[in-house]
Amino acid sequence: MKLSHVRLLVPNIHECFLFYRDQIGLEVRYGDETTPFAEFATGDVSFALEPSMADDQATLRSASQPFSANDQVALIFRVDDVDAVYAALVSRGVQFVQPPRDTPEWGHRVAYLRDPGGNVIELNQGI
Repeated sequence: MKLSHVRLLVPNIHECFLFYRDQIGLEVRYGDETTPFAEFATGDVSFALEPSMADDQATLRSASQPFSANDQVALIFRVDDVDAVYAALVSRGVQFVQPPRDTPEWGHRVAYLRDPGGNVIELNQGI
């Protein structure tokens, strides 16, 4: 068995599409800001956005909290240099909930942010 796709169900697909394309800088494989489905090129595992079935916007996680007991998924992006990617994303207006830091217990350097749907994103580099 091999994981081939991650499809993130989001309440605001238009906003999330623009975030992943324009601010994170992912290459669009399918769709655009007007379609109800979009897929991005991310290496071996496909990453896609699709509208969620939830209609209660109040359930979105806070964009300012690093972690919440309500979090159910975290997207981990392996990068060569967390600090360089952090600086590039900050220059594009991305707000982080936790700046780069070493986690020697896991052997990584990490930084955390949230997408417009409230999902946790970790930038991850081995140390």
